[in-house]
Amino acid sequence: MSELARQYPHIAFRRHWELTADAWRIIGECKAYAEAITNTPILPHYYDELMKVSLLKGAQSTTAIEGNTLSDEEIERVIAGEDLPPSQGYQQREVKNVVDALNSILFDVLDGQANKLISKELILTFHQLIGKNLGETFAAIPGKFRNNEVIVNRYRCPDHRDVEPLIDKLCAWMQDEFAFGKKRQAFHNVLIQAIVCHVYLEWIHPFSDGNGRTGRLLEFYILIRGGNPDIASHILSNYYNQTRPQYYYYLDKAAKDESLTSFIEYALVGYRDGLQGKLKEIQNSQFENTWQRHVYDTFDNLKNTKRNVVFRRQRRLALNLPLKKEFSAEEVGEISIPLAKLYGGISLKTIQRDLNKLEQIELIKREGKRYHTNTLNISRMMAKQNKII
Repeated sequence: MSELARQYPHIAFRRHWELTADAWRIIGECKAYAEAITNTPILPHYYDELMKVSLLKGAQSTTAIEGNTLSDEEIERVIAGEDLPPSQGYQQREVKNVVDALNSILFDVLDGQANKLISKELILTFHQLIGKNLGETFAAIPGKFRNNEVIVNRYRCPDHRDVEPLIDKLCAWMQDEFAFGKKRQAFHNVLIQAIVCHVYLEWIHPFSDGNGRTGRLLEFYILIRGGNPDIASHILSNYYNQTRPQYYYYLDKAAKDESLTSFIEYALVGYRDGLQGKLKEIQNSQFENTWQRHVYDTFDNLKNTKRNVVFRRQRRLALNLPLKKEFSAEEVGEISIPLAKLYGGISLKTIQRDLNKLEQIELIKREGKRYHTNTLNISRMMAKQNKII
């Protein structure tokens, strides 16, 4: 046993975890959801919106864990290039650095350059990106390992003189254990490497400040490099932030037990649930697009109907109705801004006549005085299966 292994038995550089039957099942579900997301066509404007949300959530969650208090709205302004008040200048620079780093990685993916091995140089580069222009408030030199001793809560981090050899061993072990570059990585290896590398960086704690952001950036890079969907790239950081007590509990447990089994399973559950939620978002969007196409087709197929103001108004009404909410004739003008503009100054009698037309052509259904969109027509277009027990 090496001197480093004796000093830091939890930083073992070996496969000190077990993938349980539950873990393998969750990995399979993650793979299925990831492939479904990747293989689903998404309209450009909606893809851009999903990427914007992913970038926002990724920046918000990875900085929030370390104390940044900017809201989603404020981070959206930062992403748009706006300046926040001077009192929030430091937090703005923190977020901007993370956003720029995430974008840099995503651009590398688009250019086919996201193929770097996990190396000391890459880790230092990521740290330099997140610490850029933060000044003295950032308690580290960007892109430099620490030269001081650190205690985080009750955890005593390795001696600063051991940081560089530990990082060298981590990078060599990552390549031996997960074999990126020799052939395409198996999906489960991508997931496990991302999670394990993140935890090891937390344990080694190579910097005086910014370790969490650097570790989560490294995790993000491994997932993206391994082919995980870009629009779901924020999921793990967001999950860690939302379940912060559990995150620190499982980190601490892994160090005490000298086993990553529990932490890996905790992270896999969050990734699986996040992918499932993202796929549901995309499916809902596809459903809305199909409904709109159905509305256009229904109106296009009407015979002996003039394409006049009434025709266009009724079609716009059908396009803007909620798909999962009942409404009355009196509520039509309150459903959305487009419908408020469309029916402003128009009598209830006219609204009722328009609804009667939509009911006649089977775009809506009526129950008493309330209506709902007839999405059954869309559901009939979906693949059928027997109920799985």
